[in-house]
Amino acid sequence: MDPTLVAVCSLAFMFLLLAAGMPIGLAMGLAGTAGTLVLLDARAALALLGQTAYETAITYSLSVVPLFVLMGSFATHAGLSRALYRACHAWLGHRRGGLALATIGACGAFAAICGSSLATAATMTQVALPEMRRYHYSEQLATGAIAAGGTIGILIPPSVILVLYGILTETSIGELFLAGIVPGVLTVLGFMLTVALVTRRRPELGPRGPVTGLGEKLRTLRGVWGTLALFLLVMGGIYLGIFTPTEAAGIGAAGALLLGILARQMTPQLFLQCLVDTVKTTAMIFTILIGAIVFNNFLVLSDLPGVVGRWISTLHVAPHSILVIMLLLYFLMGCALDSLAMVLLTIPIFFPIVAHLGFDPVWFGVIVVMVVELGLITPPIGMNVFVIKGLAPEVGLDTIYRGVVPFVIAQVLLIALLVACPWLATWLPRTMH
Repeated sequence: MDPTLVAVCSLAFMFLLLAAGMPIGLAMGLAGTAGTLVLLDARAALALLGQTAYETAITYSLSVVPLFVLMGSFATHAGLSRALYRACHAWLGHRRGGLALATIGACGAFAAICGSSLATAATMTQVALPEMRRYHYSEQLATGAIAAGGTIGILIPPSVILVLYGILTETSIGELFLAGIVPGVLTVLGFMLTVALVTRRRPELGPRGPVTGLGEKLRTLRGVWGTLALFLLVMGGIYLGIFTPTEAAGIGAAGALLLGILARQMTPQLFLQCLVDTVKTTAMIFTILIGAIVFNNFLVLSDLPGVVGRWISTLHVAPHSILVIMLLLYFLMGCALDSLAMVLLTIPIFFPIVAHLGFDPVWFGVIVVMVVELGLITPPIGMNVFVIKGLAPEVGLDTIYRGVVPFVIAQVLLIALLVACPWLATWLPRTMH
């Protein structure tokens, strides 16, 4: 049987399994194993499945995943987000739409020690939404700012999505982390500008809060020094080559635990809860990752990426036109799949094409994460939207989706800027050398 036809049939089989409700990791693993079975034989297919699962589980570089997840769990449960929000509130709350600006700023700062969009959105819903309601903010603006701000969690390092992208594509995780810093800061500023424009046009959506004295502003900074120091330690150590990303993850997890203890928030019960949450999240990620690697190995056997790459090379189309098509496909998939599934499902197919076209893999990784961010706030799935809805059931989904529309537009413009100016993502990693 023609290998390309087998690959197409396996892709169709995988999407059929997904439509039937099978988890993405199991669907990818089953489709990849079935395709390998057709191309080789049952013994080889099962041996490849077992070897992939074993080698993935014992790979040292993958220990960065549970360590960064643990770091985010400690940071979330230690109440660091509240200190960050109080500081942003004190410095920005007196402006028009100031609490929404503070929410975006706190999301960006919390992302630097969390690495999860869903955790960032859930935490800020509990911290910021009651405060914005107290000052009579529009539910639309309040929930939209939280949903959009939460997406920054997977762009500003440490980011689990960037880690998995680096492992799948054999791209330096340290360079990916550094590449995410400038686009992450631009995203924070872009979302803040969006809030400013929206409230300039309709001031009633975000009334001004009380002016805070300089002394109070300075006192709030005492609660954020630890977060800033931890981020500088982790990223500075990677940048200077003092330690690897895996070592940085261990230092970050220990630092987040220490900050929780110093803040008198980390109890023995909470410590055990963080460990359990980390085990559950890591098991989910590794299940999806093993399925993705099994499917990736099958695609290599079938030579489907090579066939697609050779076909594209015969087309008289500009490389950026092909890139735009890929980004549109990501946007459409974001309406139905979660961010992790999108990346692990598409990278085995798209990355060989990107490499063939000569695009920088570090830059493309950041672009992928920014497009995936869109999927977190676009209907009908929009995982960040559903997280907010779950924590604030009285708010309608239509209200939240209307609130995120300006931020979706801003994100599209930011992606276009990064496509036009790749150096925004690549200049900082290049200074490592």
